Amino acid sequence: MAKITSSIGVGSGLEIGALVQTLVTADTAAKKSQIARQTSNNAAMISGIGALRSALTAYSTAMGKLNDKNAPSFNAYAGKSSNEGVVKVNAGNTAVAGSYSVAVSNLATSSKVATNAFVGGATSLVGDGDMTITQGTTSYTLKVPAGATLESVRDQINKELGAKGISANIVTGEGGSRLVLGSTTTGKGTDISVSGDVTSLNVDGTQSMAANGAGYVTEKAVDAKMTIDGLVVTSASNKVADAVSGLTFELTGVSAVGTAATVTVAANSDGLKTSIQGFVDAYNTLQKAISSLTATSQDEEGNLVLGSLTNDPTTRSLLSDLRKVLTDVGSGDRLTTLGQLGINTTKDGTLEFNSAKFTAAMDDKKLGNEVQELFSGENGIFARMNKAIDPYNAADGSLVSRKAGLDSVAKNLKDQQDALDHRVETLTASLTKQYATLDANLGKMKAQANQITAIFDALNAQAKKS
Repeated sequence: MAKITSSIGVGSGLEIGALVQTLVTADTAAKKSQIARQTSNNAAMISGIGALRSALTAYSTAMGKLNDKNAPSFNAYAGKSSNEGVVKVNAGNTAVAGSYSVAVSNLATSSKVATNAFVGGATSLVGDGDMTITQGTTSYTLKVPAGATLESVRDQINKELGAKGISANIVTGEGGSRLVLGSTTTGKGTDISVSGDVTSLNVDGTQSMAANGAGYVTEKAVDAKMTIDGLVVTSASNKVADAVSGLTFELTGVSAVGTAATVTVAANSDGLKTSIQGFVDAYNTLQKAISSLTATSQDEEGNLVLGSLTNDPTTRSLLSDLRKVLTDVGSGDRLTTLGQLGINTTKDGTLEFNSAKFTAAMDDKKLGNEVQELFSGENGIFARMNKAIDPYNAADGSLVSRKAGLDSVAKNLKDQQDALDHRVETLTASLTKQYATLDANLGKMKAQANQITAIFDALNAQAKKS
Protein backbone atom coordinates (compact mmCIF):
# COMPACT_ATOMS: atom_id res chain seq x y z
CA MET A 1 0.00 0.00 0.00
CA ALA A 2 1.30 3.47 -0.83
CA LYS A 3 2.54 5.54 2.08
CA ILE A 4 1.11 9.08 2.22
CA THR A 5 3.62 11.55 3.67
CA SER A 6 2.63 14.81 5.27
CA SER A 7 3.67 17.82 3.14
CA ILE A 8 2.63 21.45 2.81
CA GLY A 9 2.24 22.94 -0.65
CA VAL A 10 4.74 25.69 -1.36
CA GLY A 11 2.40 27.54 -3.65
CA SER A 12 -0.89 26.91 -1.86
CA GLY A 13 0.00 26.30 1.77
CA LEU A 14 -2.29 23.24 1.74
CA GLU A 15 -1.33 20.04 3.62
CA ILE A 16 -1.29 17.87 0.51
CA GLY A 17 -0.53 14.61 2.34
CA ALA A 18 -3.45 14.99 4.75
CA LEU A 19 -5.77 16.06 1.94
CA VAL A 20 -4.85 13.05 -0.22
CA GLN A 21 -5.21 10.72 2.78
CA THR A 22 -8.70 12.04 3.45
CA LEU A 23 -9.77 11.68 -0.17
CA VAL A 24 -8.34 8.14 -0.49
CA THR A 25 -9.97 7.05 2.76
CA ALA A 26 -13.32 8.47 1.67
CA ASP A 27 -13.07 6.51 -1.57
CA THR A 28 -12.01 3.15 -0.10
CA ALA A 29 -13.19 3.04 3.53
CA ALA A 30 -16.53 1.36 2.85
CA LYS A 31 -14.98 -1.43 0.76
CA LYS A 32 -12.16 -1.89 3.26
CA SER A 33 -14.64 -2.25 6.12
CA GLN A 34 -16.75 -4.69 4.10
CA ILE A 35 -13.75 -6.92 3.26
CA ALA A 36 -12.51 -6.87 6.88
CA ARG A 37 -15.95 -7.83 8.22
CA GLN A 38 -16.44 -10.62 5.69
CA THR A 39 -12.88 -11.93 6.22
CA SER A 40 -13.37 -12.06 9.98
CA ASN A 41 -16.71 -13.87 9.67
CA ASN A 42 -15.34 -16.30 7.10
CA ALA A 43 -12.27 -17.09 9.22
CA ALA A 44 -14.52 -17.74 12.22
CA MET A 45 -16.62 -20.14 10.14
CA ILE A 46 -13.51 -21.99 8.92
CA SER A 47 -12.30 -22.31 12.52
CA GLY A 48 -15.73 -23.48 13.65
CA ILE A 49 -15.99 -26.13 10.93
CA GLY A 50 -12.51 -27.38 11.85
CA ALA A 51 -13.41 -27.56 15.54
CA LEU A 52 -16.66 -29.37 14.75
CA ARG A 53 -14.88 -31.95 12.59
CA SER A 54 -12.31 -32.53 15.33
CA ALA A 55 -15.08 -33.06 17.89
CA LEU A 56 -16.91 -35.50 15.59
CA THR A 57 -13.69 -37.43 14.91
CA ALA A 58 -12.95 -37.69 18.65
CA TYR A 59 -16.49 -38.94 19.28
CA SER A 60 -16.24 -41.52 16.48
CA THR A 61 -12.90 -42.72 17.86
CA ALA A 62 -14.40 -43.15 21.33
CA MET A 63 -17.33 -45.11 19.87
CA GLY A 64 -14.89 -47.26 17.90
CA LYS A 65 -13.06 -48.27 21.07
CA LEU A 66 -16.32 -49.16 22.81
CA ASN A 67 -17.44 -51.07 19.72
CA ASP A 68 -14.19 -53.05 19.26
CA LYS A 69 -15.20 -56.55 18.14
CA ASN A 70 -11.97 -58.00 19.53
CA ALA A 71 -12.53 -56.47 22.97
CA PRO A 72 -16.31 -56.18 23.46
CA SER A 73 -17.31 -53.51 25.97
CA PHE A 74 -20.89 -54.58 26.57
CA ASN A 75 -20.68 -58.25 27.50
CA ALA A 76 -23.33 -59.28 30.01
CA TYR A 77 -20.91 -61.59 31.82
CA ALA A 78 -17.28 -61.33 32.86
CA GLY A 79 -14.89 -64.26 33.14
CA LYS A 80 -11.91 -64.44 35.48
CA SER A 81 -9.11 -66.98 35.69
CA SER A 82 -7.18 -67.74 38.86
CA ASN A 83 -4.06 -68.39 36.75
CA GLU A 84 -3.76 -66.35 33.53
CA GLY A 85 -0.34 -67.87 32.97
CA VAL A 86 -2.24 -71.04 32.00
CA VAL A 87 -5.62 -69.85 30.73
CA LYS A 88 -7.43 -66.59 30.10
CA VAL A 89 -11.17 -66.36 29.53
CA ASN A 90 -13.61 -64.06 27.77
CA ALA A 91 -17.33 -64.34 28.50
CA GLY A 92 -19.98 -63.42 25.95
CA ASN A 93 -23.69 -62.69 26.27
CA THR A 94 -24.67 -66.37 26.07
CA ALA A 95 -22.49 -67.36 29.02
CA VAL A 96 -23.93 -68.72 32.26
CA ALA A 97 -22.76 -67.71 35.71
CA GLY A 98 -20.69 -70.43 37.36
CA SER A 99 -17.16 -71.76 37.89
CA TYR A 100 -15.00 -74.29 36.04
CA SER A 101 -11.84 -76.21 36.85
CA VAL A 102 -9.41 -75.97 33.90
CA ALA A 103 -6.10 -77.82 33.45
CA VAL A 104 -3.92 -77.59 30.32
CA SER A 105 -1.72 -80.58 29.51
CA ASN A 106 -0.23 -79.20 26.28
CA LEU A 107 -0.57 -76.22 23.96
CA ALA A 108 -1.31 -76.38 20.24
CA THR A 109 1.91 -76.04 18.25
CA SER A 110 2.76 -75.24 14.66
CA SER A 111 5.05 -77.06 12.26
CA LYS A 112 8.71 -76.14 11.92
CA VAL A 113 10.90 -78.10 9.51
CA ALA A 114 14.48 -77.83 8.24
CA THR A 115 16.21 -78.94 5.04
CA ASN A 116 19.50 -80.78 4.82
CA ALA A 117 22.58 -78.69 5.60
CA PHE A 118 24.50 -76.82 2.86
CA VAL A 119 28.20 -76.56 3.64
CA GLY A 120 28.53 -73.62 1.27
CA GLY A 121 26.31 -71.45 3.46
CA ALA A 122 23.45 -69.17 2.47
CA THR A 123 24.81 -68.57 -1.05
CA SER A 124 24.86 -72.28 -1.92
CA LEU A 125 23.17 -73.14 -5.24
CA VAL A 126 20.08 -75.30 -4.72
CA GLY A 127 18.87 -76.14 -8.24
CA ASP A 128 15.78 -75.01 -10.11
CA GLY A 129 12.28 -76.13 -11.07
CA ASP A 130 8.97 -76.53 -9.28
CA MET A 131 9.07 -76.62 -5.48
CA THR A 132 5.84 -77.69 -3.78
CA ILE A 133 5.23 -76.76 -0.13
CA THR A 134 2.37 -78.72 1.42
CA GLN A 135 0.65 -78.05 4.73
CA GLY A 136 -2.19 -80.34 5.68
CA THR A 137 -4.36 -80.63 2.57
CA THR A 138 -3.14 -77.37 0.99
CA SER A 139 -0.22 -77.16 -1.45
CA TYR A 140 1.63 -74.19 -2.93
CA THR A 141 3.96 -74.46 -5.93
CA LEU A 142 6.85 -72.02 -6.42
CA LYS A 143 8.87 -71.64 -9.63
CA VAL A 144 12.52 -71.65 -8.53
CA PRO A 145 14.67 -70.04 -11.25
CA ALA A 146 18.06 -71.22 -12.45
CA GLY A 147 20.93 -70.00 -10.31
CA ALA A 148 18.77 -69.90 -7.19
CA THR A 149 20.55 -69.97 -3.84
CA LEU A 150 19.41 -70.90 -0.36
CA GLU A 151 19.14 -67.19 0.33
CA SER A 152 17.08 -66.35 -2.76
CA VAL A 153 14.67 -69.25 -2.12
CA ARG A 154 14.17 -67.98 1.44
CA ASP A 155 13.25 -64.55 0.09
CA GLN A 156 10.94 -66.07 -2.54
CA ILE A 157 9.05 -68.12 0.05
CA ASN A 158 8.57 -65.11 2.33
CA LYS A 159 7.36 -62.96 -0.55
CA GLU A 160 4.95 -65.47 -2.09
CA LEU A 161 3.70 -67.34 0.98
CA GLY A 162 4.06 -64.84 3.82
CA ALA A 163 0.40 -63.87 3.53
CA LYS A 164 -0.47 -67.60 3.83
CA GLY A 165 1.25 -67.80 7.21
CA ILE A 166 4.32 -69.69 5.94
CA SER A 167 7.75 -68.14 6.44
CA ALA A 168 11.37 -69.19 5.92
CA ASN A 169 14.74 -68.34 7.37
CA ILE A 170 18.30 -69.63 7.28
CA VAL A 171 19.95 -71.13 10.36
CA THR A 172 23.68 -71.78 10.22
CA GLY A 173 25.30 -74.19 12.66
CA GLU A 174 27.62 -77.16 12.74
CA GLY A 175 27.60 -78.84 9.35
CA GLY A 176 26.37 -75.84 7.37
CA SER A 177 23.27 -73.75 6.67
CA ARG A 178 19.67 -75.02 6.61
CA LEU A 179 16.51 -73.51 5.23
CA VAL A 180 13.98 -73.56 8.10
CA LEU A 181 10.26 -73.21 7.33
CA GLY A 182 7.63 -72.33 9.93
CA SER A 183 3.91 -71.60 10.04
CA THR A 184 1.40 -69.62 12.06
CA THR A 185 -1.15 -72.43 11.66
CA THR A 186 -1.33 -74.74 14.66
CA GLY A 187 -2.78 -78.19 15.30
CA LYS A 188 -2.30 -81.83 14.51
CA GLY A 189 -2.00 -82.63 10.78
CA THR A 190 -0.61 -79.21 9.80
CA ASP A 191 2.97 -80.42 9.32
CA ILE A 192 4.90 -78.83 6.46
CA SER A 193 6.56 -80.91 3.78
CA VAL A 194 8.58 -79.87 0.70
CA SER A 195 8.76 -81.82 -2.55
CA GLY A 196 9.37 -81.29 -6.25
CA ASP A 197 12.21 -80.71 -8.71
CA VAL A 198 14.51 -78.93 -6.22
CA THR A 199 15.40 -82.17 -4.47
CA SER A 200 18.10 -80.58 -2.30
CA LEU A 201 15.33 -78.78 -0.40
CA ASN A 202 12.88 -81.68 -0.06
CA VAL A 203 11.59 -82.29 3.50
CA ASP A 204 9.33 -84.96 4.95
CA GLY A 205 7.67 -83.02 7.79
CA THR A 206 6.53 -86.18 9.54
CA GLN A 207 10.10 -87.38 10.10
CA SER A 208 12.60 -86.10 12.66
CA MET A 209 15.46 -83.94 11.41
CA ALA A 210 17.76 -85.57 13.98
CA ALA A 211 17.29 -88.97 12.39
CA ASN A 212 16.97 -88.03 8.71
CA GLY A 213 18.95 -84.83 8.19
CA ALA A 214 15.83 -83.07 6.93
CA GLY A 215 12.55 -83.09 8.87
CA TYR A 216 10.73 -81.49 11.77
CA VAL A 217 12.96 -79.54 14.14
CA THR A 218 11.62 -80.48 17.59
CA GLU A 219 8.32 -82.27 17.19
CA LYS A 220 5.38 -82.55 14.85
CA ALA A 221 2.51 -80.08 15.16
CA VAL A 222 0.04 -81.12 17.86
CA ASP A 223 -3.39 -80.07 19.12
CA ALA A 224 -3.95 -78.34 22.41
CA LYS A 225 -5.25 -80.59 25.16
CA MET A 226 -7.10 -79.47 28.27
CA THR A 227 -9.63 -80.70 30.79
CA ILE A 228 -12.68 -78.72 31.85
CA ASP A 229 -14.20 -80.09 35.02
CA GLY A 230 -12.42 -83.35 34.24
CA LEU A 231 -13.71 -83.59 30.65
CA VAL A 232 -10.99 -83.83 27.99
CA VAL A 233 -11.07 -81.16 25.26
CA THR A 234 -8.71 -80.97 22.26
CA SER A 235 -8.31 -78.02 19.90
CA ALA A 236 -6.20 -77.22 16.85
CA SER A 237 -5.88 -73.68 18.22
CA ASN A 238 -4.91 -72.26 21.57
CA LYS A 239 -8.08 -70.19 21.41
CA VAL A 240 -10.93 -72.55 22.33
CA ALA A 241 -14.33 -71.06 21.59
CA ASP A 242 -16.68 -74.02 21.43
CA ALA A 243 -16.00 -76.00 24.61
CA VAL A 244 -18.32 -74.08 26.96
CA SER A 245 -21.26 -72.06 25.69
CA GLY A 246 -20.54 -68.34 25.78
CA LEU A 247 -16.90 -68.71 26.86
CA THR A 248 -13.68 -68.40 24.89
CA PHE A 249 -10.56 -69.83 26.51
CA GLU A 250 -7.11 -68.58 25.54
CA LEU A 251 -4.51 -71.16 26.50
CA THR A 252 -1.25 -69.51 27.54
CA GLY A 253 0.72 -72.24 29.32
CA VAL A 254 0.80 -75.79 30.67
CA SER A 255 -0.57 -76.54 34.13
CA ALA A 256 1.71 -77.89 36.79
CA VAL A 257 1.08 -81.55 37.49
CA GLY A 258 -1.94 -82.03 39.71
CA THR A 259 -3.06 -78.39 39.58
CA ALA A 260 -5.90 -76.64 37.81
CA ALA A 261 -7.00 -73.03 37.32
CA THR A 262 -10.42 -71.93 38.46
CA VAL A 263 -12.44 -69.95 35.94
CA THR A 264 -15.37 -68.01 37.35
CA VAL A 265 -18.16 -66.34 35.37
CA ALA A 266 -20.42 -63.69 36.87
CA ALA A 267 -22.70 -60.86 35.78
CA ASN A 268 -20.71 -57.96 34.36
CA SER A 269 -22.77 -55.13 35.87
CA ASP A 270 -19.76 -53.03 36.86
CA GLY A 271 -18.16 -53.45 33.43
CA LEU A 272 -21.39 -52.54 31.66
CA LYS A 273 -21.84 -49.50 33.88
CA THR A 274 -18.31 -48.32 33.07
CA SER A 275 -18.84 -48.78 29.33
CA ILE A 276 -22.20 -47.00 29.35
CA GLN A 277 -20.70 -44.12 31.34
CA GLY A 278 -17.93 -43.99 28.73
CA PHE A 279 -20.53 -43.58 25.98
CA VAL A 280 -22.38 -40.89 27.93
CA ASP A 281 -19.14 -38.99 28.57
CA ALA A 282 -18.12 -39.17 24.90
CA TYR A 283 -21.51 -37.90 23.73
CA ASN A 284 -21.54 -35.10 26.30
CA THR A 285 -18.06 -33.98 25.22
CA LEU A 286 -19.34 -33.71 21.65
CA GLN A 287 -22.53 -31.92 22.74
CA LYS A 288 -20.59 -29.37 24.81
CA ALA A 289 -18.20 -28.73 21.92
CA ILE A 290 -21.11 -28.05 19.57
CA SER A 291 -22.83 -25.84 22.17
CA SER A 292 -19.69 -23.71 22.52
CA LEU A 293 -19.62 -23.21 18.73
CA THR A 294 -23.30 -22.26 18.48
CA ALA A 295 -23.77 -20.29 21.71
CA THR A 296 -24.49 -16.55 21.91
CA SER A 297 -23.09 -14.17 24.52
CA GLN A 298 -22.73 -10.47 25.32
CA ASP A 299 -19.60 -8.36 25.33
CA GLU A 300 -18.71 -5.77 27.97
CA GLU A 301 -20.90 -3.18 26.28
CA GLY A 302 -23.91 -5.48 26.17
CA ASN A 303 -23.69 -6.22 22.45
CA LEU A 304 -24.77 -9.65 21.21
CA VAL A 305 -21.81 -11.88 20.25
CA LEU A 306 -22.52 -14.90 18.03
CA GLY A 307 -20.58 -18.16 18.08
CA SER A 308 -18.73 -19.20 14.94
CA LEU A 309 -21.51 -21.62 13.99
CA THR A 310 -24.53 -19.90 15.55
CA ASN A 311 -27.57 -20.32 13.30
CA ASP A 312 -25.52 -22.53 10.95
CA PRO A 313 -28.02 -24.83 9.19
CA THR A 314 -25.54 -27.69 8.74
CA THR A 315 -24.76 -27.81 12.46
CA ARG A 316 -28.45 -27.68 13.36
CA SER A 317 -29.13 -30.55 10.99
CA LEU A 318 -26.28 -32.58 12.49
CA LEU A 319 -27.57 -32.07 16.04
CA SER A 320 -31.04 -33.11 14.96
CA ASP A 321 -29.71 -36.32 13.39
CA LEU A 322 -27.66 -37.21 16.49
CA ARG A 323 -30.55 -36.63 18.87
CA LYS A 324 -32.83 -38.72 16.70
CA VAL A 325 -30.47 -41.69 17.19
CA LEU A 326 -30.83 -41.30 20.96
CA THR A 327 -34.62 -41.42 20.82
CA ASP A 328 -35.14 -44.07 18.13
CA VAL A 329 -36.33 -47.49 19.27
CA GLY A 330 -33.74 -50.24 18.81
CA SER A 331 -34.30 -53.74 17.46
CA GLY A 332 -33.77 -55.59 20.73
CA ASP A 333 -36.26 -57.91 22.42
CA ARG A 334 -36.94 -56.31 25.80
CA LEU A 335 -34.28 -53.57 25.84
CA THR A 336 -35.01 -51.07 23.06
CA THR A 337 -34.28 -47.58 24.45
CA LEU A 338 -31.52 -45.84 26.37
CA GLY A 339 -34.07 -44.65 28.90
CA GLN A 340 -34.51 -48.22 30.15
CA LEU A 341 -30.87 -48.13 31.28
CA GLY A 342 -31.28 -44.78 33.04
CA ILE A 343 -29.88 -42.60 30.23
CA ASN A 344 -31.92 -39.43 29.62
CA THR A 345 -31.42 -36.16 27.75
CA THR A 346 -31.21 -32.95 29.81
CA LYS A 347 -32.37 -29.45 28.85
CA ASP A 348 -28.93 -28.47 27.53
CA GLY A 349 -28.79 -31.50 25.23
CA THR A 350 -26.31 -33.53 27.28
CA LEU A 351 -27.03 -36.98 28.67
CA GLU A 352 -27.39 -37.96 32.32
CA PHE A 353 -26.89 -41.50 33.62
CA ASN A 354 -29.13 -42.60 36.49
CA SER A 355 -27.15 -45.23 38.40
CA ALA A 356 -30.11 -46.45 40.45
CA LYS A 357 -32.27 -47.05 37.37
CA PHE A 358 -29.39 -48.89 35.70
CA THR A 359 -28.95 -51.16 38.71
CA ALA A 360 -32.66 -51.97 38.66
CA ALA A 361 -32.46 -52.83 34.96
CA MET A 362 -29.58 -55.24 35.66
CA ASP A 363 -30.71 -56.81 38.94
CA ASP A 364 -34.50 -56.72 38.75
CA LYS A 365 -35.27 -56.80 35.03
CA LYS A 366 -32.19 -58.86 34.05
CA LEU A 367 -31.50 -56.81 30.90
CA GLY A 368 -27.73 -57.29 30.98
CA ASN A 369 -27.54 -59.74 28.09
CA GLU A 370 -29.37 -57.28 25.79
CA VAL A 371 -27.11 -54.25 26.35
CA GLN A 372 -24.61 -55.34 23.70
CA GLU A 373 -27.34 -55.61 21.06
CA LEU A 374 -28.66 -52.17 21.96
CA PHE A 375 -25.24 -50.56 21.47
CA SER A 376 -23.26 -52.83 19.13
CA GLY A 377 -25.95 -54.65 17.19
CA GLU A 378 -26.37 -54.42 13.43
CA ASN A 379 -28.86 -51.59 13.96
CA GLY A 380 -27.53 -50.53 17.35
CA ILE A 381 -26.63 -47.11 18.74
CA PHE A 382 -23.10 -47.16 17.30
CA ALA A 383 -24.19 -48.22 13.82
CA ARG A 384 -26.90 -45.54 13.71
CA MET A 385 -24.57 -42.89 15.13
CA ASN A 386 -21.95 -43.62 12.48
CA LYS A 387 -24.63 -43.54 9.81
CA ALA A 388 -25.75 -40.13 11.09
CA ILE A 389 -22.22 -38.68 11.28
CA ASP A 390 -20.75 -39.98 8.00
CA PRO A 391 -22.69 -37.63 5.65
CA TYR A 392 -21.14 -34.72 7.55
CA ASN A 393 -17.63 -35.86 8.53
CA ALA A 394 -16.66 -38.30 5.79
CA ALA A 395 -13.90 -37.38 3.34
CA ASP A 396 -16.60 -36.35 0.85
CA GLY A 397 -19.06 -35.14 3.52
CA SER A 398 -20.88 -31.83 3.75
CA LEU A 399 -18.43 -30.33 6.28
CA VAL A 400 -15.53 -30.95 3.93
CA SER A 401 -17.51 -29.33 1.12
CA ARG A 402 -18.32 -26.39 3.40
CA LYS A 403 -14.63 -25.99 4.26
CA ALA A 404 -13.69 -26.02 0.57
CA GLY A 405 -16.33 -23.37 -0.14
CA LEU A 406 -15.12 -21.19 2.74
CA ASP A 407 -11.51 -21.54 1.57
CA SER A 408 -12.63 -20.33 -1.85
CA VAL A 409 -14.35 -17.34 -0.25
CA ALA A 410 -11.19 -16.59 1.76
CA LYS A 411 -9.15 -16.56 -1.45
CA ASN A 412 -11.66 -14.30 -3.16
CA LEU A 413 -11.59 -11.88 -0.21
CA LYS A 414 -7.80 -11.83 -0.31
CA ASP A 415 -7.94 -11.05 -4.03
CA GLN A 416 -10.37 -8.22 -3.28
CA GLN A 417 -8.05 -6.87 -0.58
CA ASP A 418 -5.08 -7.04 -2.94
CA ALA A 419 -7.11 -5.15 -5.56
CA LEU A 420 -8.14 -2.57 -2.97
CA ASP A 421 -4.53 -2.14 -1.84
CA HIS A 422 -3.56 -1.58 -5.46
CA ARG A 423 -6.33 1.03 -5.87
CA VAL A 424 -5.18 2.85 -2.72
CA GLU A 425 -1.64 2.88 -4.10
CA THR A 426 -2.58 4.14 -7.56
CA LEU A 427 -5.17 6.62 -6.27
CA THR A 428 -2.71 8.01 -3.74
CA ALA A 429 -0.07 8.44 -6.42
CA SER A 430 -2.56 10.02 -8.84
CA LEU A 431 -4.03 12.50 -6.34
CA THR A 432 -0.62 13.39 -4.96
CA LYS A 433 0.58 14.14 -8.48
CA GLN A 434 -2.53 16.23 -9.26
CA TYR A 435 -2.27 18.32 -6.10
CA ALA A 436 1.45 18.74 -6.55
CA THR A 437 0.81 20.05 -10.07
CA LEU A 438 -1.94 22.33 -8.74
CA ASP A 439 0.37 23.61 -6.05
CA ALA A 440 3.13 24.28 -8.58
CA ASN A 441 0.71 26.21 -10.79
CA LEU A 442 -0.53 28.21 -7.82
CA GLY A 443 3.08 28.99 -7.00
CA LYS A 444 3.70 30.33 -10.50
CA MET A 445 0.53 32.41 -10.36
CA LYS A 446 1.56 33.81 -6.98
CA ALA A 447 5.02 34.72 -8.36
CA GLN A 448 3.44 36.43 -11.36
CA ALA A 449 1.10 38.36 -9.05
CA ASN A 450 4.04 39.46 -6.95
CA GLN A 451 5.86 40.65 -10.10
CA ILE A 452 2.84 42.64 -11.26
CA THR A 453 2.43 44.14 -7.80
CA ALA A 454 6.11 45.13 -7.78
CA ILE A 455 5.75 46.83 -11.21
CA PHE A 456 2.75 48.83 -10.04
CA ASP A 457 4.51 49.76 -6.84
CA ALA A 458 7.49 51.01 -8.88
CA LEU A 459 5.24 53.06 -11.18
CA ASN A 460 3.46 54.62 -8.22
CA ALA A 461 6.75 55.52 -6.59
CA GLN A 462 8.05 57.11 -9.80
CA ALA A 463 4.80 59.11 -10.26
CA LYS A 464 5.08 60.56 -6.76
CA LYS A 465 8.64 61.78 -7.41
CA SER A 466 7.60 63.53 -10.60
